[in-house]
Amino acid sequence: MWATFCHLGTFGGYFVPFGSIIVPLVIWIIQKDNYPLVDDQGKEALNFQISIFIYKLISLILVFVLIGIPLLIGVMGFDLVMTIIASIKANEGIRFRYPMTIRFIK
Repeated sequence: MWATFCHLGTFGGYFVPFGSIIVPLVIWIIQKDNYPLVDDQGKEALNFQISIFIYKLISLILVFVLIGIPLLIGVMGFDLVMTIIASIKANEGIRFRYPMTIRFIK
């Protein structure tokens, strides 16, 4: 259940600046020693959200070249779909690996 919340907590970014990173970080820090799946999926959610943040920044810069708007929409859609899939998999107890993720936390 906590592994699912690590992924679903990333939607906190829609309400609080950097909430997409803060919420899973707090859950991961508190529960990582109690549940191996939370340790794995918490790191995965954090790595993905940090990667998405970088992709969004690049997209915003590219807005001035006119390809950034469709790219930003694509990145946001990708974030939404992958987070929902990861949440479902974590709820089933399956370890999920996000594609196109830079592994900052190992």
